[in-house]
Amino acid sequence: MRRLRRLVHLVLFCPLSKGLQSRLPGIKVKYLFLAWLGIFVGSWVVYMHYSSYSELCRGHVCQMIICDQYKKGIISGSTCKDLCEEHTLVFQQCLSSSPTQQVYRGRWMEKEVIIKCGIEDALKADSNPDSVPRRDLVLFDKPTRGTSMDEFREMLLNFLKANLGDQTSLAALVNQIITLADVNRDGKVSLAEAKSIWALLHLNEFLLMLSLHEKEHTSKLLGHCGDLYVTEKIPHNSLYGTNVPHFFQPMLPSAIHRIIHQWFAPAWPRRAKIAIGLLEFVEEIFHGTYGNFYICETSFKNVGYNDKYDFKMVNLRKVATEMTIRGFLKGRHCEQNVDCTYGKDCMATCDKLMKQCKGDLVQPNLAKVCGLLQDYLLYGAPSDLKEELQKQLRTCMTLSGLASQMEVHHSLVLNNLKTLLWKKISNTKYS
Repeated sequence: MRRLRRLVHLVLFCPLSKGLQSRLPGIKVKYLFLAWLGIFVGSWVVYMHYSSYSELCRGHVCQMIICDQYKKGIISGSTCKDLCEEHTLVFQQCLSSSPTQQVYRGRWMEKEVIIKCGIEDALKADSNPDSVPRRDLVLFDKPTRGTSMDEFREMLLNFLKANLGDQTSLAALVNQIITLADVNRDGKVSLAEAKSIWALLHLNEFLLMLSLHEKEHTSKLLGHCGDLYVTEKIPHNSLYGTNVPHFFQPMLPSAIHRIIHQWFAPAWPRRAKIAIGLLEFVEEIFHGTYGNFYICETSFKNVGYNDKYDFKMVNLRKVATEMTIRGFLKGRHCEQNVDCTYGKDCMATCDKLMKQCKGDLVQPNLAKVCGLLQDYLLYGAPSDLKEELQKQLRTCMTLSGLASQMEVHHSLVLNNLKTLLWKKISNTKYS
């Protein structure tokens, strides 16, 4: 890092001398300036990349905390032995976008996997990131010793009601959670097993993964240890098949982003198949088995697809339950609609007379997804389909989030769009 800083200093403050320029008569000054500028920009990009890496990527801290608690008998899980004793679950490439939410590409049982864990409480507990904080005092405090199995079931049911609503199907989800917690399959749940699954349920993405496990459009959960969990790796973690590196993104205009996306995007029939999967996902989370869910950051970075071009939701942390949204909006003071925004784009209306947020969202999931699909589907679309496709997408984008319009109109628009795309690719190799 010291050498890199010295290089940046030399590039910035030691321009070419006139003597050197006179020895290179064949090279014009403007080309030398462009070369200097290129070296400067490249050095800046490398410096920014590595300085942010050390801040964002703390997988060693995460592993140290988890294994310390596992060895003390505080937590348990199906991957604990492989992570902490046999070292066959390995952290590899860092994918974290936040220092408190660690995401790594890893390897386990000869397969590429995604490893996720949070270290927010650890960072709060001690300013030294390499120390082992007593996170067990806060995160793994429930259930307490002496809690019966019936009491633990009641704890789980009440937690699910508070987060998913009072659904008749919650008893089945409780049974699923109990089965998942019983790592050694002895028909009992130990205190360490119970503490681990209780901590995991408080992670939004994990709760949604369990709630939507029957759907084929979410990542499969492969294992856990404490509040660390492992999922399958989705081969293409962007709607366009590739992402511009984050340190380059601020330097590129939106037009260049669009050209890069179009260049690397799959062929149009494959994009149509991925879009159908995304529309099916929207259909599934609208009045799903365990209530309604809302996509609160509709971005091509949060959705992807597998090698068969089946849609996969990459980032469930950007999805919220109806109970979460209602809890956020209830009694919330506002001056304008933007004050009633949960996440990035789950916006409700503001009652300017009462100065409080209303309960209905301005845009439903389908309208936001159609906005995302507009550029994705219209580029390279067959000429005999393009006009009708554009018309249907425009209609879809104007959908309102009012409850009175959601039921029939929502389903009609969604089915029309799915049918239009499916007719074009059915009975072909792309279907």
